[in-house]
Amino acid sequence: MTNTTVNKIMPTAKSFSLSSLNTQAYRFFRWVLPPIFGLFLLVVIWALISEKTPELPGPIKTWASAVELFSDPFYDHGINDKGVGWNILASLQRVGLGFGLAALIGIPLGFIIGRFEFISRMTAPVISLLRPVSPLAWLPIGLLVFKAANPAAIWVIFISAVWPMIINTAVGVGKVPQDYMNVAKVLNLSEWKIVTKILFPFVLPYMMTGVRLSIGVAWLVIVAAEMLTGGVGIGFWVWDEWNNLNVEHIIIAIFVVGIVGLLLELILTQIAKRFSYE
Repeated sequence: MTNTTVNKIMPTAKSFSLSSLNTQAYRFFRWVLPPIFGLFLLVVIWALISEKTPELPGPIKTWASAVELFSDPFYDHGINDKGVGWNILASLQRVGLGFGLAALIGIPLGFIIGRFEFISRMTAPVISLLRPVSPLAWLPIGLLVFKAANPAAIWVIFISAVWPMIINTAVGVGKVPQDYMNVAKVLNLSEWKIVTKILFPFVLPYMMTGVRLSIGVAWLVIVAAEMLTGGVGIGFWVWDEWNNLNVEHIIIAIFVVGIVGLLLELILTQIAKRFSYE
């Protein structure tokens, strides 16, 4: 290989390396810096507000309190004095039960409503009437029926989370192309095969959207429900800290609720991608 050939190859390799670095730098600035800048701006605004409001703890004081709080998140000093870890787990358990019941009932009901026009027309006024009701308005009914706070909180989660699953699943079934159903009739497929081979793959994206909306609603509702019902849970913990005038812990709870809700949505998003039929 001559020197001329080597000199032609070397600039090409260097330019390729520089182009790769530029691409990586562009991706870094595009995807990493904006969220960091947004969080930094939030902390700055928070610090400025705390300077004007002495009762509101600033970021540094809250961070110190969080480090102390999470140094032992699973201590247990009795029913009314448990670590934040136990409160988060108790709330997640209630959300899991209520959300699971909502999925168990809401998704099949959505398929039925979307599949049969008579049932769709029959249930439309009921759904339109009950869906806009505030979740906490169902809490007294749960306390009256179940005679206990824990099942009443689970009932509120269920009744709040079931509507997005029903509606999104039914909408997905209604959007299945008629050609697919005509082919099913020609092949004389059973109702089970129609659901599993045609409806389910097509409806899955709509169904997962409903599931994601439901888990967000369930996690929002549990905090408010636990404030009213008491016991162990992140909502009760927030209310208890307010009674103790421990504002740092309330701010920490706000971040905890946000982070847990974000993680739940990310998990469901990854599940939806994994089981996508596209």
